[in-house]
Amino acid sequence: MLLPLIAASVVFLQSPADSLRATDLLDVTTASVADLSDDGRWIALTSSRRRDALGVVAARDGDPSYLRLSPVELHAVDARTLERRPVFVGKRPVRAATWSPDGTRLAYLEVADDRSRVVVWERATGKSTVSRLAAGTYVAENSELRWNGAGTQLLFALRTEAWRRAVQERFATLVRGPITHLGAPEQEPFLPWEALRRESARRAIVSWAPATQRIETLIPEAMIGAWSVSPDGSVRVWNDDITKKTDYETIMGRTERVLVRVGSDTTRRVLFPSLRNLSVQWAEDARRYFFTRDGAVWMGRVADGLAGGGVGGVAADTARRRLVAPDSVPASDTTAAARDRRARTRWSLVRTAPRGDAVIASRRDGLYLVDTLGALTRIAALPDSTDQVSPRASVIQWSHDGRYVYLALNARDRWERGVARWDRVTGRTELLARDAQFRTAVQLSRNGETVTLSIGASNRPADPYVSDPVLSAPRRITESNPQLATGALARTELIRYLDADGIPQWGVLYHPTSGSKPAPTIFLVYETFFDDTFDATANLLASRGYAVVKPSVGFETGYPGEAWLKGVTAAANHVIAMGVADSARLGVHGTSYGGYATNLLITQTKRFKAAVNISGKVDFISFYTDSPRLGDRNTHAAERSQDRIGATMWEAPMKYIEHSAVLYADRITTPLLLMTGGEDHNVPAINTREMYYALRRLGKPVEWVNYAEGGHGIPMTNEREFTHFHETLVGWYDRHLKPKVAVLP
Repeated sequence: MLLPLIAASVVFLQSPADSLRATDLLDVTTASVADLSDDGRWIALTSSRRRDALGVVAARDGDPSYLRLSPVELHAVDARTLERRPVFVGKRPVRAATWSPDGTRLAYLEVADDRSRVVVWERATGKSTVSRLAAGTYVAENSELRWNGAGTQLLFALRTEAWRRAVQERFATLVRGPITHLGAPEQEPFLPWEALRRESARRAIVSWAPATQRIETLIPEAMIGAWSVSPDGSVRVWNDDITKKTDYETIMGRTERVLVRVGSDTTRRVLFPSLRNLSVQWAEDARRYFFTRDGAVWMGRVADGLAGGGVGGVAADTARRRLVAPDSVPASDTTAAARDRRARTRWSLVRTAPRGDAVIASRRDGLYLVDTLGALTRIAALPDSTDQVSPRASVIQWSHDGRYVYLALNARDRWERGVARWDRVTGRTELLARDAQFRTAVQLSRNGETVTLSIGASNRPADPYVSDPVLSAPRRITESNPQLATGALARTELIRYLDADGIPQWGVLYHPTSGSKPAPTIFLVYETFFDDTFDATANLLASRGYAVVKPSVGFETGYPGEAWLKGVTAAANHVIAMGVADSARLGVHGTSYGGYATNLLITQTKRFKAAVNISGKVDFISFYTDSPRLGDRNTHAAERSQDRIGATMWEAPMKYIEHSAVLYADRITTPLLLMTGGEDHNVPAINTREMYYALRRLGKPVEWVNYAEGGHGIPMTNEREFTHFHETLVGWYDRHLKPKVAVLP
């Protein structure tokens, strides 16, 4: 229920007339470059507003045949003139737009009649060709879309209507019954929902010729993960899922082997019998590959005459050899120095050159180019763990000819973000750009003459740009959100503070756009924050006179509940000392893991005068084996990943009790708003609901808003519920944090 914001004898301070509204958030546009032609001349540009994503049917989450696609506009843009031409009129649910090698045709996947199909648009004529497939087949929901080297065929994944009927029937049985019988491990090796999820890997890889409508099977139906086909089609490589049962060691884990077919030979040969503890990357010719194992980098090549090793064995590969390896330290040496030396010299595979003549690998001290002879060239140093100032380099892109490596160089103590280019010929690094702006989604044309990227200023949605390869004069392809160029977006500031353990932490402060200081202040909590990307909720609150802080916290496995108490309260002290926050008017909220954090936090402190838990668990014990559509996610999160308990519930039962906020509901004095989605299969509403009934029983101030058809987080069902969510959120804080003015008789 949304309570009225005006009482009988008092009124709340009014929001400025130019403050943001929930409907303004729905009108925020995202524009991005889907693909850049090989010659750098043509750009495929997609554009959609947030409201285009409304209509989500969260009840179908977990159904492998369900597609969540937002309608988009699709334009072909001339990179020289920036002239735009629509590929079709209006908006359609499309994805995976890709230019043919000669840039004359644009292919994309489009959903029609609840199924994907391939469409090819001719740039010269504007005509389109739609794939005609064999009866009983359709393009897989999770299909990739790629051109062959000659541009005569498109490669994608295919499924059968029989598969679709089977998974939908199984989904319906698991959801509605009328009788659902779940077997024992010896009967059903996979958890039922995980078995259904795994079906998304079942597909075939085919080629389709638009000119003739001819379909050819390249990889027969199997449990196919990543796959690669050489430009000439002679080599076909794929990951084959051979998982035998639910894997509780790796979240949603699976065991895969690598299979290969060469030429006209239909025999599937095993290149790797298992990918466990391996990382493999392929050159674009699908023949040369690189992999890491035990901290070493290896190179191999698929030979034309693979001998022996059918599906049951390992294919002969005489070209496989080690390029670089960690320092040799006897395993028997367990001293701290030996352990540190092994860790410092362990290699990880970062990026393979398109032509397969080198890789970029990393170890603790830097990024290195490793050629096929094993020669090393350091292209960027990496600061050690004690250095919190020096920029950290990461690889963005590698030019097709192998000469240039584009790097991101982002400072870690200020908002200074750079892009550099390392030249393999000269060995020099050239700084191309460095300022506070974000530069992401960098694409370099195959001929190396054109770059597209997204550029966004602090707390502003990014726009797509096109530039030369040294980023000397980026030109904006389209201005996505002119309505946000001026107005109610917040000024941001990077803050540094010490948590309760004296450890430095960073946070992002969104200053209120109106009102006086010190201001009512809301803390949006999760884990760590540094970048001031556009945040719709933070801006909505800032436009209503609130300061908003996104504080970072430091975790210790086994004691996650302490993190937010130590970090969030320290951040509060800092912004109060800055004169920004009013110590008597502090609020806190979070979504998902942040909602869980919020509830734990208010059981440990009374500093906050209002709190909101959005889709966050409150009972760790019931949550541990709940959310069946996620398979083993919840047990893994507690034992090994985000929840950071570090043990099973039977190994450390008290840890699960200590981190169940509902068991300490009697300690809560902060008014609490709970917001859930009835079709949330990540954190089921019934878990959060426990807190509502507990606080009601204790006579504590609490309200619960449930969106029956909503999913995880903000309801994306329809505009009414989206608006109601945001008005309820702001109304809750207004009621508890805004000063009241007496009404004169």
